[in-house]
Amino acid sequence: MRCRMYRVEQVIGGVWGAGGEGGELTVHDPADGSPVATVPVATADEVAKAVEAARGAAAEWTATPPAERAAALHRAADALASTAEELAAATTAEMGKPLGDARGGVEAGIGTLRQYAELGPVRGGRTLHGGAAAIDFMAPEPRGVVAAITPWNDPVAVSCGLLGAALVTGNVVLFKPSERTPATGWLLTKILDSTLPAGVLSLLTGGAEVGAALAAQEVDVVAHVGSTATGRAIAAACARTGAKALLENGGSDPLIVDAGVDPVWAATQAAIGAFANAGQICVAVERIYAHRDVAEDFVDALVERARALRVGPGRDPGTELGPLVDRRHRDHVHGQVTAAVAEGATLRVGGTLPDGPGAFYPATVLTDCRQEMTLVREETFGPVAAVVVVDSFSEALKCAADSPYGLAATVLTPSMSHAQRAWRELPVGTVKVNAVFGGAPGGAAQPRRGSGQGFGYGPELLDEFSTVKTVHIEAPGGGHW
Repeated sequence: MRCRMYRVEQVIGGVWGAGGEGGELTVHDPADGSPVATVPVATADEVAKAVEAARGAAAEWTATPPAERAAALHRAADALASTAEELAAATTAEMGKPLGDARGGVEAGIGTLRQYAELGPVRGGRTLHGGAAAIDFMAPEPRGVVAAITPWNDPVAVSCGLLGAALVTGNVVLFKPSERTPATGWLLTKILDSTLPAGVLSLLTGGAEVGAALAAQEVDVVAHVGSTATGRAIAAACARTGAKALLENGGSDPLIVDAGVDPVWAATQAAIGAFANAGQICVAVERIYAHRDVAEDFVDALVERARALRVGPGRDPGTELGPLVDRRHRDHVHGQVTAAVAEGATLRVGGTLPDGPGAFYPATVLTDCRQEMTLVREETFGPVAAVVVVDSFSEALKCAADSPYGLAATVLTPSMSHAQRAWRELPVGTVKVNAVFGGAPGGAAQPRRGSGQGFGYGPELLDEFSTVKTVHIEAPGGGHW
């Protein structure tokens, strides 16, 4: 099945087809290099006009009752469900993930919109107990204009989280999807815009220069999911404008394989964590600390699983490992692997550039890795598992905590005391024990260090897009009304 060619349009202040005077870019299918979409590039002037138009639309949307805003999100979720297959196909065509995974991302986005549609209207303020003749309370209010800059690796699910939470709390939104998945962002915007008043949601497209221009504007929040380098640039821009920076950025998430676990089961977990979506997940497993007692059997089983993965285009229903998003990213991944081998790491499987078109990269396992290697220290964001052998659980915890990032970590252990130590001692936003993915709905972790700041997802994300006003009311002159 081949995806159709998309011609993306911007929407600014409720006007579709606006702007794009900065030229045009073309998105290519990472499986075969064929063109997928043509995309307008916004100019800095168009970005400024979009912010001005959003300010003009803010008052009416802020005054809209929360239940009406929530009803609009419910309608958007219904519309998204009816076009889910097209959105999934566009995601696969633009960034390569297997179609089943893309469908899962759309389903997650639908669920997130419904979650915020339910949570939005029931949020309230807080009554304070002051003087008997006074009224004191705290009331949440929207922050105003939100710039949402979203990534390519799971474009529907992540965008629905930021857009849904921002919109239901009464903010107007300027949406800038990744230049690698703009058609997916455009389709999503068309769905949301059809349920919203004109001007509440604008779409700006283009590369990093468009995101930088947007972050430099006088907006109230810049919400960004993506690389740490971009997140730091956004934080610096927000420091100059006074906007709130809400950031979920890179990670180099550890997996600890404790003594006493079944090494074959642990390898299955590690393979899921390292190779799902070709490793292009914020919370993918990137570095593995395996206890010496189980390391050999664990690595053998992990190598076997890496070799068994079916590689191919994401649109092929049998594909388990699709291509990376593009060849530029593949060069980054392969560069880290070759550097690690040059520094003494042993390549057990993968690690070679395949012949043929596209941006494919094999599932790769390296042993004899050391803590100081770039492959271990920095984010790789590819289907690569770097294994470090440790002699104790304490050593594994120390190594796992030694990182410039603080997004998530996984621990596979048969010991409850080790599980308790892990969640208490690891300086990350999310700790998972005996499962690399999963968790109850509504979880809202706070990334740390280079991984960002502020809550992502869950009810707390509504608070990130709100500000609180404290009110004190007395009768005039100390008398009665």
